[in-house]
Amino acid sequence: MKVLIVCTNHETYPAKTSKTGLWLNELTHFYDVLAKRRIIMDFVSPLGGAIPVDERSLDLKDECNARYWEETSFREKLQNSFKPSDVVPNDYRLIYFAGGHGAMWDFPENTELQNLAKAIYEKNGMVTAVAHGVCALLNIRLSDGTSLIRDKYVTGYSNVEEALVSFVSEVPFYLEDKLKERGAHYTKAMIPFVEFIEMDERLITGQNSHSARKVATKALEELFEK
Repeated sequence: MKVLIVCTNHETYPAKTSKTGLWLNELTHFYDVLAKRRIIMDFVSPLGGAIPVDERSLDLKDECNARYWEETSFREKLQNSFKPSDVVPNDYRLIYFAGGHGAMWDFPENTELQNLAKAIYEKNGMVTAVAHGVCALLNIRLSDGTSLIRDKYVTGYSNVEEALVSFVSEVPFYLEDKLKERGAHYTKAMIPFVEFIEMDERLITGQNSHSARKVATKALEELFEK
């Protein structure tokens, strides 16, 4: 079994001089759970090539971040991600959209990523995402024309969390609001920044970066134990 992990290529904000990109533990925590089961994982990004890491997320006091950041093969994957056109969706049982603010610019309108997710889902695979990575699901339509997330229970980065990190003026939209506009049943934890996931059939979403490990654990449970 193979898993496809999608990361952003986008690293700039409209006004802030700091860089954005992938939020590191949304990748490493998910990756670690699957690596322990020796599952093959490939990285893809909208443009292929190097995946930028948000400098604010480069927390090497996090043991999982530190371990993979120092692992040559992992860093090579980050520098040499596939382009969507390189990917054969039938090879994968699960697709995972990692977050970081960068994803809000290059995930939602990318039809190639949408088609990969649609193909995997329609072959009875799973679609998973965490935090801002959930924005990749906004415009996915299945072969019958229906929205993937309409009437589905989902979570993702909340309006309150966005306000608390003071990036409201920089983001192109509020993810929580967009999910509701698309007809999803949006849910969230009562307290910001705590682990929270939602599952609806073969769709698993996590609210924030603290939820990546739980998304992975639940996905493995669904794939192997049922």
